[in-house]
Amino acid sequence: MDFFAASPFLSLAFNPLDPLNTLFGWMTRIFYEFFGSYGIAIIILTIVIRGILIPLNVRSQKSMIKQQALSSQQAEIKRKYPDDKAKQNEEMQKLLSQNGAQSFGGCILPVIQIFFIWPIFYVVRAPLRYLTQVKIEDLTKMGDFLSKKGVINSGELSLIASNNIPIIREFQKNSSLIQEAVGKGFFKMGQMIDMNFMGVNLALTPSYKPNELFGADRAQYLPLLIIPVLVLLTTLLQMRITNVLKPNYKTDKDAKERAKMNPARKDQVPTSSMDSTMKMMSWMMPVIMLVTTFSFPSAMGFYWLVGNLMGILQLIIIYLLFTKPLEEKKAEMAVLKAHAFSKTAMVEEVESVVNIPAKSGSSKSYSKSSAKYGKNPNKSGKR
Repeated sequence: MDFFAASPFLSLAFNPLDPLNTLFGWMTRIFYEFFGSYGIAIIILTIVIRGILIPLNVRSQKSMIKQQALSSQQAEIKRKYPDDKAKQNEEMQKLLSQNGAQSFGGCILPVIQIFFIWPIFYVVRAPLRYLTQVKIEDLTKMGDFLSKKGVINSGELSLIASNNIPIIREFQKNSSLIQEAVGKGFFKMGQMIDMNFMGVNLALTPSYKPNELFGADRAQYLPLLIIPVLVLLTTLLQMRITNVLKPNYKTDKDAKERAKMNPARKDQVPTSSMDSTMKMMSWMMPVIMLVTTFSFPSAMGFYWLVGNLMGILQLIIIYLLFTKPLEEKKAEMAVLKAHAFSKTAMVEEVESVVNIPAKSGSSKSYSKSSAKYGKNPNKSGKR
């Protein structure tokens, strides 16, 4: 399942993101040296990356809120041009542009997040290169050294500069290999990195294979299985919270339920151009995360997990700061509107009772107030 290992993009010859990889590696090394823990370094790195994206995240959420607020007008456009999709798109784009709610606002953030994932891929696969700054030629020498020992295969050797995990794996198994490699001058003892965190070896790749989960190495592989499980659960939870905390959630849900009972009302259900994007992402993201979690060292899955937890926290904060006040304001305006409508209706009813307009040819051409006192306004009492 490690299909990324054969990708030319991850090989040394094709590495256009190397400056960014080096930057991420430098930050991770600073955190690792300060906290003395690889796991905590990953957590802090995730917080920093997510923190950098907070302004864009807020802007994206505002764009989504605006689009949700315009959902009824979008539905009206669909009703107005039911058979003209081109006109629908034109009018919707005009509506979004006039209200500062561009359709790409909500999907640009996931694209940037995916862009930032690539440096993380490199850092977790090549910690000796990017964290502890072992030179590429020394990594190659260590790969040749371990290959001659018969402990790594030719495929691992060909990618040793972009995937140092085989070196770390074998050094963890046999400390004498470390001593020998240090003695040959391949690297310094201080450049060896401890990738264990809370009893889990973040250098190992989680496995779904029964022979590994229940074999001789089950003590290492079984605990790793919790990372893919938590990644999947937190991803689904984040998607659910995103859906529940969006503006007009209850109103749209009720409208969809009524549409199910009455198909004729289908076109009256308010929809947003973000709905299709969110639906696609709700399928794509869990799949992408599961694939990478079972294809990369568990440090990658750990990064996903921390990122998901931060994403959930951000959703709640943004809801409390922006969406909830908007919903409360809309509810307040709805009450005021209903009160004003009720007051207007009452005034009109009173006016209709107090002063009934005369009808042509009618013998009852008098007001209620006059009739109450038994007086006929058509008769003055004078001859």
